[in-house]
Amino acid sequence: MTAPRTAQTITRPFLETGPAVRAVAGSVSATAALLAERRLHQPTGRRGVHLRFADGTGSRVYRETAVDGEDPREPAVLVVVFRLRAVRGRGHTLFRWESELNTPLFAGFPGFVSKLWLAHDDRDRYRGVYEWDGPERARDYVRALGWVLSLVSEPASVQAVVFAGLHRDEVLQEPDLLAGHGAPAWGVLTAVDPPPVT
Repeated sequence: MTAPRTAQTITRPFLETGPAVRAVAGSVSATAALLAERRLHQPTGRRGVHLRFADGTGSRVYRETAVDGEDPREPAVLVVVFRLRAVRGRGHTLFRWESELNTPLFAGFPGFVSKLWLAHDDRDRYRGVYEWDGPERARDYVRALGWVLSLVSEPASVQAVVFAGLHRDEVLQEPDLLAGHGAPAWGVLTAVDPPPVT
């Protein structure tokens, strides 16, 4: 394991409309190829696991998306957070059902390895916890995703943090690996209940 450099937080401004649309269109096309090759999967082993964060909030995993491929050469953990506009109560259930349709918006980006989809926390924020091959590729994704999320979210709520040099699964085993790198509390994992089985 290599210790990560200082975490990089990413906020607005994101890509302009044209470059963002082109990047997302590329992801949609690449996702179609992954599906045709049967390389995109939804593992169920982590569904229902509860992740707790340093800001005192927590969320349960309701879906995982993963792509087959080699182990990342430059692993990076990415945590994305956002709060949807005007979604409350039963609207959260509808969003979780609908959100699977959003898979092509991210799964085809270069370097994507996996995503844990987290339900909303007690502040109505959603998170995605990803693994990427290449921290710069993760940052490129966020810059494009930020434009998309800002269409349906409170714009100032869309943020992300990249931890270079770590695999997602080692962070789930040892959440303390994300502490002490200057990341905002909402992006620092502190506990996993129940802990993953190795």
